[in-house]
Amino acid sequence: MKDKPILRYSANERTNHWVVAILFIMAALSGLALFHPALFWLSHLFGGGPWTRILHPFMGVLMFVFFLGLVLRFWRANYFIANDRQWLKGIGRVMRNEEEGVPPIGKYNPGQKLLFWTLLLCMLVLLLSGVVIWRAWFSQYFSIGSIRLATLLHALAAFVLVLSIIVHIYAGIWIKGSVSAMLHGWVSRAWAKKHHELWYREVTREESPDSQISKKG
Repeated sequence: MKDKPILRYSANERTNHWVVAILFIMAALSGLALFHPALFWLSHLFGGGPWTRILHPFMGVLMFVFFLGLVLRFWRANYFIANDRQWLKGIGRVMRNEEEGVPPIGKYNPGQKLLFWTLLLCMLVLLLSGVVIWRAWFSQYFSIGSIRLATLLHALAAFVLVLSIIVHIYAGIWIKGSVSAMLHGWVSRAWAKKHHELWYREVTREESPDSQISKKG
C-alpha cells in the first residue's frame, strides 16, 4: 500500500492540458508568421498567408475555451496560502533540490500558481485584444486608435505568454517526474511527499509528524 502510486491528473485533465498545448503551438506559430515578414515562411504550415490569417483567431479562441476548462478544474488549488510566502523565500534551496527545510505546500507550488494566474491574464488580454483586431468580424466597430492599442497589447501578451510557457516547460523538465505525471497521470508517493507534502497528506490522509507528536503529548 505504501508503494502504491497516487493519481495526480485524470485522463480528462491530461487531455485538456495537451489540447491547450497543441493549440498554443499552432496559435504561436501562425501568430509569428503574421507578426514579421521574416517569419512569414511559417505561414506555409497552415496553407499560406490567407489561410494563416483566417485560422489564427479561431485557434486562439479555441485555446482560450479549452484553457477555461483547466481554470475551472484547478483554480481552487492555485489559491495562495500562508506557506507559499515562506516557500518563495527558500526558492534557492528548492532550486538546489534541498526541499527538506522548506515549508510544505499543496498540489501546486507558488511558482506554478504565479504561472497559472499569469497565463489566465495573458489569455484574457489576447482574447479581448484579438476581438478588436479581428478584421473579418469586429474591427469595423472600433477606431483606428483602439485597433493600434489592441495590436500592441496583443503582441505584448503573446510575448509574456510564450516566455511563461518556456519557463513552464523548463520547470517541468527540471523537476523529475512532472512531465511523466502529465503523460501518465500517476506520481510516486515519495515524489508527492517531497514536492507537495500538504497535497500528499490530503490525498493519503497521512498526518504530519508534528501533529502525531502533539497527539502523543
